[in-house]
Amino acid sequence: MFADLVIWRVPEPLRGSPHLFKYRLAFVADGICVMRYDNEAGKGDHKHIGAEEHPYVFQSIEKLLLDFDADMKGWIDGNADRED
Repeated sequence: MFADLVIWRVPEPLRGSPHLFKYRLAFVADGICVMRYDNEAGKGDHKHIGAEEHPYVFQSIEKLLLDFDADMKGWIDGNADRED
């Protein structure tokens, strides 16, 4: 398992996002991305949990990292019986 976190400060907001950040936070287990937070131009802020996509309300980088960490820990706790 590993997490890959990439955050850029951009000169102007991406279409669909009101802030000056472009980000991709991914959590990978057994070679599969099981969770990802990102914002794409035109799509805005959202997160992927497994195959499901959900809107995400961006408040700050600090809150983004806290929310990602909480979801990652929740996934790990919910899958503690898995063999790696």
